[in-house]
Amino acid sequence: MPSFDVVSKIDLAELDNAVNQAKKEITTRYDFQGAQADIVLAPDKTSLTVKANTEDRVQTAKEVLLAKLAKRGISLLALEYEPIEKTGLSNCKQLIKLQQGIPVEKSKELVKLLKDSKMKVQGSIQADQLRVTGKNKDDLQEAIALFRREADRLKLDMQFTNFRD
Repeated sequence: MPSFDVVSKIDLAELDNAVNQAKKEITTRYDFQGAQADIVLAPDKTSLTVKANTEDRVQTAKEVLLAKLAKRGISLLALEYEPIEKTGLSNCKQLIKLQQGIPVEKSKELVKLLKDSKMKVQGSIQADQLRVTGKNKDDLQEAIALFRREADRLKLDMQFTNFRD
């Protein structure tokens, strides 16, 4: 039976490049002179931390980072923002979690979306991805179009892989 997989993955090389470009821009910008702003990618590459000495500078550094991520083709839907928190010595930081894989709750929403649409396809949750199978390719292409339309509402970055006949 024809099938495809719905996954949510970030290109880690592009993520690394975007973070390095944002750091470089922050060190050269006039409005960050003496600000001690920094962007740190966690060693396991599951989160980013934006640090600076004021909340406004944290926000500005985050905007620089988001611009670089978007330019590198990383979907901003794959980011989950924690609130800005104050650390010692009047510094601030914000944690940004990176989504790798589709959470089970979102997978269940996608399966429900397929059932509600009355398409002749089935979705099955497999760890951190969703496999969609159907009797013909046209139904699968309709399912992909449906997922693309609903991606913003679901706040989910999706890629479609392993399209098999």
